[in-house]
Amino acid sequence: MPKPNALLRPSPAGLYCPPGDFHIDPVRPVPRAVITHGHSDHARPGHGAVAATRETLAIMQARMGDGFAQATEALRYGQMIEHNGVEVSLVPAGHILGSAQIVLRWQGLTIVVSGDYKRRRDPTCPPFEPVRCDVFVTEATFGLPVFRHPDDVDEVAKVLKSLQQFPERTHLLGAYSLGKAQRLICLLREQGYDQTIFTHGALDEMNALYEKFGIDLGPLAPATTKKKKDFAGAIVVAPPTSIEDVWTRRFNDPLPAFASGWMRVRARARQRHVELPLILSDHADWDELTRTILEIDPGELWITHGEEEALCRWSELNGINARALELVGYEDATEGEA
Repeated sequence: MPKPNALLRPSPAGLYCPPGDFHIDPVRPVPRAVITHGHSDHARPGHGAVAATRETLAIMQARMGDGFAQATEALRYGQMIEHNGVEVSLVPAGHILGSAQIVLRWQGLTIVVSGDYKRRRDPTCPPFEPVRCDVFVTEATFGLPVFRHPDDVDEVAKVLKSLQQFPERTHLLGAYSLGKAQRLICLLREQGYDQTIFTHGALDEMNALYEKFGIDLGPLAPATTKKKKDFAGAIVVAPPTSIEDVWTRRFNDPLPAFASGWMRVRARARQRHVELPLILSDHADWDELTRTILEIDPGELWITHGEEEALCRWSELNGINARALELVGYEDATEGEA
């Protein structure tokens, strides 16, 4: 069996597959790319040919325009294509709509590049599917034991309880426009909130795209259609930066909330003047990361970004060979996206 670096290795443009001659989530334009999901730190414009799920391709087109790539290939989960003898398939990552893990098989060697992922249920995308492999490439955004996300249902229930306690206040929910906002809306619907949810204009395109792919968000309306007093007791979902902006002055006694895994750190909530921190993340927490690694039981663990040292040390104590990959251009998830 060949060594893992023969199938996948770091390069200036990102993870590169030499026998297949393509990159995964490259940070600069390349001739051929396979993309895990539509967030901008993984999906960039300017490539020659791009393969991804049809949802991810639709997200890229919506965010980057029709010319984001010279050619595209939409892949279904579980579909296998072959390029220069390398078998490539996609399996769900559970991160956002269309997110996928990239499974590479070549000469008896299997490498899985997970992209970003989480293990808890999400009504907007299929759940993460573990794949046994020789090398598992994982993120480590919340790769410290302090990060243990609470139950999503309990976090969303805080919003509904706050609405009962402060019925005169407009509840401004800061949530990243791709993935987090739509998931938050769906979780509110599942807990019985059937009233109109008002949204910032920056969410409109992604909300419409999610609806196009069968994700029912319930009644929505622009957050500009009412007088100030009419927003009393309403829920408004907006990008995180907007809840700190003069834009909020249009609402009645706004109560700022923020949905992010980083809200576990109280100092971050205080710095952003968040009254209602919601620990709601689209990334795996410490327990999910370690459980996933033990479940997959890879021969090697490669860590792409986040808290590499802690996860490397944990892996060493659990008999797993791990190393941190130095990939230029891959940044930790922002507060909103996480």
